[in-house]
Amino acid sequence: MTDKPFNDIPSLQHALAEFAHERNWEQFHTPKNLVMALSGEVGELTELFQWLTPEQSQSFPEEKRPALEQELADVMMYLLRIADICEVDLMDACNNKLRLNKEKYPVEKCFGKAKKYNEL
Repeated sequence: MTDKPFNDIPSLQHALAEFAHERNWEQFHTPKNLVMALSGEVGELTELFQWLTPEQSQSFPEEKRPALEQELADVMMYLLRIADICEVDLMDACNNKLRLNKEKYPVEKCFGKAKKYNEL
């Protein structure tokens, strides 16, 4: 695996797969295990915000920013790995979900409201 930066999802997914392969970790990278690992990383991300006020969370403490970046990266990398293992094109899935959300949450019904689509 090279140390070059990755600028697109397929390249990053390939690098993550290669990283796992080099360490013989494919045996552990089942969808179940990866989802559990993702959940743990989301917990670590949540912990960074746990006791912040809403205002503090909007201007995240600079001294904690490296930890924030690392936890966000962990979440994204596990998510990408799950999508790769499950053969889900995340860009297609996101585009489809955004299209669905636009139908479920039309601007004229939900503008400024924090309600679920079935409550609008």
